[in-house]
Amino acid sequence: MLSNATIRDILRMYCNGEISEDEATAAIEGLRIEVIDGMARIDAGRSVRCGMPEVVLAEGKEPRTFAEIMLAQVKASGRCVATRVSPEHIEAVRARLPPEVRMEHREAARAIVLSTGDEPCSRGGTVAILTAGTSDIPVAEEARLIAEEMGCDVRTAYDVGVAGIHRLFSALRDLIPADVFIVIAGREGTLPAIVAGLVDRPVIGVPVSTGYGYMGAGEAALASMLQACSVLAVVNIDAGFTAGAFAAQIAHGGRRA
Repeated sequence: MLSNATIRDILRMYCNGEISEDEATAAIEGLRIEVIDGMARIDAGRSVRCGMPEVVLAEGKEPRTFAEIMLAQVKASGRCVATRVSPEHIEAVRARLPPEVRMEHREAARAIVLSTGDEPCSRGGTVAILTAGTSDIPVAEEARLIAEEMGCDVRTAYDVGVAGIHRLFSALRDLIPADVFIVIAGREGTLPAIVAGLVDRPVIGVPVSTGYGYMGAGEAALASMLQACSVLAVVNIDAGFTAGAFAAQIAHGGRRA
């Protein structure tokens, strides 16, 4: 992308021979915005500009509006993802789905994927995802979906938390070749710091809202990860999308598609 360039700048540079036709096309694609009923502004150029898809958060959206946003997005880009979907959101999309658009419901991730037949392009890199418990799997599956949509190979090991720490070591043996680790935990959130002390790759800690009582709902896990002695990055509570996208960027190693 051309930093801070307007369409007029891009056209001028192309006319002056400063950039190629392919460079101009990519730059203009990266600036595309689709307006839906004066309410939503879909960033149709995000994948070109940032290397990650435009992902729609269903939570808080009226089902009809959500469906219109999703259908506009898949029309613009050929593929789109929504997270935190409810049965009402899914039904609203299904009722309006044109025959050329396919919907995949990723139940474990609480997500749907719409496509016109396009599949994510492989961009290289491997992301490993671990969870402390089975209650953490929905956040893990959201991260997995996003990393796969960004072209990564994803490997998982679930339910390897510190309550039975011996489970971790055999799981890690199969994941060691990964370029980056996402480690997801609730309660006291210890697992990411332990993994970060065992591997020589970046670790992203994800606190989840599965704990209860004092500093429950992920707060104790977040505080623990932020105070970790091991070197790791930490995202917000339940932020599977953020962890998956960040991990994919690391796994790609700064390579451009």
